[in-house]
Amino acid sequence: MPTDQPTDQPTDRTGARRPRVLIVVQNLSVPLDRRVWLECQALVAAGHQVSVICPRDEGQPPHRTLDGVRIHTYRPAPARSGVAGYLVEFAYSWLRTAGLSFHVARHEGFDVLQACNPPDTYWLLGRLWRLLARKRFVFDHHDLNPEVYEARFGRRGLLHRGLLALERATFATADHVISTNESYREVATTRGRVPLEHTTIVRSAPDPDRMRREAPDPALRHGREHLICYLGIMGPQDGVDRLLNAVDHLVHRMGRTDVHVGLMGFGDCLEDLRAQAHRQGLDDYVTFTGKVGPAEIGRWLSAADLGVTPDPKNPFNDKSTMNKTLEYMAYELPVVGFDLTENARSAADAAVTVRTTGTPDDDAALARAIAELLDDPERRSRMGAIGRKRVEDSLRWSAQEGPYVAVFERLAGKAPSRLRTVRG
Repeated sequence: MPTDQPTDQPTDRTGARRPRVLIVVQNLSVPLDRRVWLECQALVAAGHQVSVICPRDEGQPPHRTLDGVRIHTYRPAPARSGVAGYLVEFAYSWLRTAGLSFHVARHEGFDVLQACNPPDTYWLLGRLWRLLARKRFVFDHHDLNPEVYEARFGRRGLLHRGLLALERATFATADHVISTNESYREVATTRGRVPLEHTTIVRSAPDPDRMRREAPDPALRHGREHLICYLGIMGPQDGVDRLLNAVDHLVHRMGRTDVHVGLMGFGDCLEDLRAQAHRQGLDDYVTFTGKVGPAEIGRWLSAADLGVTPDPKNPFNDKSTMNKTLEYMAYELPVVGFDLTENARSAADAAVTVRTTGTPDDDAALARAIAELLDDPERRSRMGAIGRKRVEDSLRWSAQEGPYVAVFERLAGKAPSRLRTVRG
């Protein structure tokens, strides 16, 4: 059995042991994953020992300590395409993560394992550590993977059923489930059959003290009057192709040659999107930045007139809180996007909502909504102020820290819960 009792076990003011936390995340590195990094900082500030296992970005060392967080990384799996490629990536990442978890247990120790999805495969690691050393397992539910599959491939079938089975196993293994919003909590309590008292909502929220509009850099407008921004992943389900269609309509059909568009982010579709922009004659109107850090994000959003959330309406997007929307609001940008339930709850009057009809006119309607807002600076200013106030008053990260840390405080000293039966 792994040794797991370092001498620097953290304690609270009464001398009681604070749970040491190991967080595993596969789809992004840390601190690039901003939600996970904020969680790490909240735990460290509360006196917990925090270790992280994640993929390694270029130039990162295998092991390092950053702001009190011990980060252990592995070389990402080689890029592959297709279902077989994904399976190889998941298996490779799982095995590397499992191996590093033994390293953490031996050299640092941990009491609680927090797994962040995607993918929904780390329940097996949670069960392994429960059997080996009675570790508790927390599931931080970032994505609805069955809905992601359906949105990406337009069908269900065998793989969709497999994803549902993995999700059920994850819910059944968890001592506690952290949901990003009410819709995700409802999935946990209905589809996952998790008791309500074993769930906590911790929103992915910006830090308004760090995300603040600065003096704009006019060079980012490329000599044009207006700057439109997109921030986020560029996958099949993210709607960046729809945004390019809207920009095509805006420039070539509506004659709006007074706009430039900054597209910040990366993903499976980045090269396809570059090719689409070229085919549509948008090379002079669009800048693809690739992967960017917080400083560059702040630079672009401080110069922008509005932010776009082009994610199309489907079961996944409708239930998901879009981090990009919250970050636009933190930088006092009005938001334009399609009619998504959780997005509307977050933005309220800080957003213009475009009704989805399921026809090609949806992209043109997005273009028209953007144009109307660009032509109304007073409305943009008013909406930006509303969004910033919502972030400062109720959507800020500091309002989420307490409920998040409390999950681990409640687990301290408690025996791991019994595994719930995984039912179909």
